[in-house]
Amino acid sequence: MEGRPLDEAELIARARQGDEEAYAALVTHHSDLAFRTAYLLTGSAMDAEEAAQDGFLAAYRALPRFRGDAPLRPWLLRIIANAARNRRRAARRRADLELRVIDQFRQDDAAPSPEAAVEAAEERAALLRAVNSLDESDRRVIACRFFLELDVAEAAAVMSCAEGTVKSRLSRALGRLRDRMALPTEAS
Repeated sequence: MEGRPLDEAELIARARQGDEEAYAALVTHHSDLAFRTAYLLTGSAMDAEEAAQDGFLAAYRALPRFRGDAPLRPWLLRIIANAARNRRRAARRRADLELRVIDQFRQDDAAPSPEAAVEAAEERAALLRAVNSLDESDRRVIACRFFLELDVAEAAAVMSCAEGTVKSRLSRALGRLRDRMALPTEAS
């Protein structure tokens, strides 16, 4: 790596030949987006960090199977997203238990200030919970377009579908998200 910085294609080629420094440079370049992707799917910074690390390790192992003519980012994000979904499934029971404990605390607490604190936290988390309550396909398309700010073509590559499919899935997912966000308002 003398003189000029290597472009991504050169880094990929070197990493495929076992150059760990080249792969470390790729990881550094994509780590923020990988973390954001994983966080969106796990809802936890700690789980997102672990999922991103798991994903980067899986990507390193799969690097010999990477098509050199394809863009790295969608391929890598797909691996990161799979690692995050796996971690989310494993953590789902724990998260459900935590929510039940919080709900129990709110019901049993007679003092208004802790309840107010819990309600404030619930309001801040309402959007994330609403997104997380959607099915995986809806979460993924919303995450790709709005949280990761991928364009339609990049989202289509990450999701392994056509651009028109991304547009139609996004439209339906946003409709379902609006419905979910409207439910608590109508009930109160």
